[in-house]
Order: sequence, then C-alpha cells, then structure tokens
Amino acid sequence: MSKLRVGMVGYKFMGKAHSNAYRALPMFFPETAVLPEMTAICGRDPVGLEKARAQFGWQSGETDWRKLVAREDIDLIDINAPSDAHKEITIAAAKAGKHLFCEKPLALTLEDANEMLVEAEKAGVKHMVGFNYRFAPAVQLAKKLISEGRIGKIHHFRAVFLQDWILDPEFPLVWRLKKEIAGSGSHGDLGAHLIDMARFLVGEFKEVIGMEETFVKERPISESMTGLSATKSSDDAPRGEVTVDDATLFLTRFENGALGSFEATRFAAGHRCTNAFEINGSKGSIKFDFERMNELQVYFTDDAEDVQGFRRVLATDASHAYMDAWWPAGHTIGYEHTFTHEVHELMTAIAEDRQPVPNFHDGVRCQEVLVAVERSIAERRWVALKEFQ
Repeated sequence: MSKLRVGMVGYKFMGKAHSNAYRALPMFFPETAVLPEMTAICGRDPVGLEKARAQFGWQSGETDWRKLVAREDIDLIDINAPSDAHKEITIAAAKAGKHLFCEKPLALTLEDANEMLVEAEKAGVKHMVGFNYRFAPAVQLAKKLISEGRIGKIHHFRAVFLQDWILDPEFPLVWRLKKEIAGSGSHGDLGAHLIDMARFLVGEFKEVIGMEETFVKERPISESMTGLSATKSSDDAPRGEVTVDDATLFLTRFENGALGSFEATRFAAGHRCTNAFEINGSKGSIKFDFERMNELQVYFTDDAEDVQGFRRVLATDASHAYMDAWWPAGHTIGYEHTFTHEVHELMTAIAEDRQPVPNFHDGVRCQEVLVAVERSIAERRWVALKEFQ
C-alpha cells in the first residue's frame, strides 16, 4: 500500500468535505491500493488557515498556492477554491507534474476549461472533476438498471436542483453572486450537477434552449461567508450588483432521441437542497431525490397489473455500490459519504494508472452545455452542441 501526498487549495465548505473524505478513506476502504496523506492545506487568511489545518488534520499550511504547487513533497493538488482560481492553479500544478482534483464547474469559460484539459493531458497527469452526486449508491443503482436495459429505451429525463438560501433580498452579495468570480449563478453551481447527472445516466446532449432570471438585482456587500451563510458589513451596508442568474431553466434533446428538462434555482421557498431527477423509459421509470439519498423509486411496466406502482428501494445493502464498506443494511449514509466514494475512485484510478471518472473530459462536456444554454438565452434560439465541438 502506497501513500499519495495531497496539497489542497481551499478550506471552507468544500475544503471541509474533501478533508473529511481523505480522513475517512483509510478507515472504511483500507484495501485501497493508494491512500491519501493530508500533507498541506492552502488559504490566503493565515488565521483561518491555521484553524482549519488543526481542525481538519492537515500536517502543514501554505498561504500562497504557488508555494504549495512547487513543493516536492506534494503528489496531487486538490482545488476547491472559488471558480475564478481554478484555471491558473490547475495549469501550474499540471506543469509541475501534480495529479489534479478540481471542483466543478471546471472553469469560468469553455475556453479555459479546454485549456485546462489540454495542459493536464500534455503533462500526463491524472485529473478528476468534482461531481460527487454520481457517487450516491442509489444513483449507482440507477446507472446499473439503465445499463442493463431494465427500464428500456429512455424517453424522458427531467431534473431540478432547488434551493432557497438567497430568497431574502437582504442576504449579502457573496462571491457566488458575482460573475467575475463564480462564472454564473444557479446555472453553473447547481445546473452543472444536473447536466453531469444527465450525461452519466442518459448520454450526450444534442441541442438546448433556455431562459434565466435574476430576481434580486442588488444586495448589501458581504463581510464574510462560510458555506451558504454570510453576514453583511452593517445594516446600512452599501449595495452591489448581482451579476449572475438566480434561476435558469432549459430544455434539451439528447443524441439518443430522449427529451430533457432542467431547472436550477435559489429561489424555491421551502427547498433547502432538492436535487432530484426522474427518468422514464419504455419498460419503466426511476425517481431520485438527494434529500432522500439512500432511496431510489423504481417502476417496471412488466409487474403484475394488481401490484404495479413505484417501489422504494433502500440502497443500503452490501450488494449496492460502496455499501459493503459502511454499516449494516438499513443504516443510511449521508452527503459526506459521496465525497469519500469520489476520493476512492480517484485513488483507485491512480493506483491502476487510468484516468478517474468523471475527469476533465467530463468537465469540458459539462461546460459546453452550460455555455450552449447561455448562448441560447442570449440569442433566443435552439443551440446545437456541435457549435462548440
């Protein structure tokens, strides 16, 4: 068993999720051929950085990502800083020969995402993009049922990612609401997960048409932000412009002929994190909602007529993906476990000398769809994905 020395850029919401995954992997997946060593964590604020380093269990800290990338005792760079930092750090790390693990969306633009992929491939390093929802055992079961043809030819994929954390117009203007940092709003943050899920389960997109809205145009300047919470500098804080979408909806036609609908919003009152999809096929249907992430709703048309209907499958038995590493059947897992499974795939791929899945190719394909929807909204027309390929 060998160790892979990890250097991580970012120490807040995603930094905590990734750190927890690195710590959990050796305990629950000890047979993994390559295990992570939490060598160094990086962030700009030395006080916040040291607190996170001690709390999360990293051996050392750096306040300059360039120093982190240059360290000879680092094998992999984990990038979960805001989106505007992804490209520069990724390319520098690739040129330094480091493996790459980058959160989604891969970059601010499709051009940047393509450049990141080219540099990673040129360097011959392993690269992974952080679409953690693929790694819920119930989603893996959905993939298995589709791959085995058990719901037949897919006709429909409909998905929503609904949140309400910025519903209050006085919620501060955090970085996720600034285009120059985030790239886009709910579309790139939430919609990216739906797009990746659709590609994973159904296939490639052919064409899209969309619409978007920014409901609150200005917000008070923020003083600090952690996760999805924030504080404003004062009750009479100056206000700044919101430059991203609050909600984006779009339709698609897949290459295989299936139809899809997508909705991503931060203005769905009562929805804390409804990340859900339904797939309808010629032989059955599948429904999933991440707020009930251990369950998959399944319907088969060939069931006897008197017992037809959706059945609830609790994906916690050892026969389901990853579950033999956790608890007895019926004992559920949570959000953080998807990251552990994600890191397991990353470490296993490195041990097997293959690219992990999903990787930067998937990140670029997702970015193409994001940009196609944006062009569709701007030009008020159907946009084919071949325009970007």
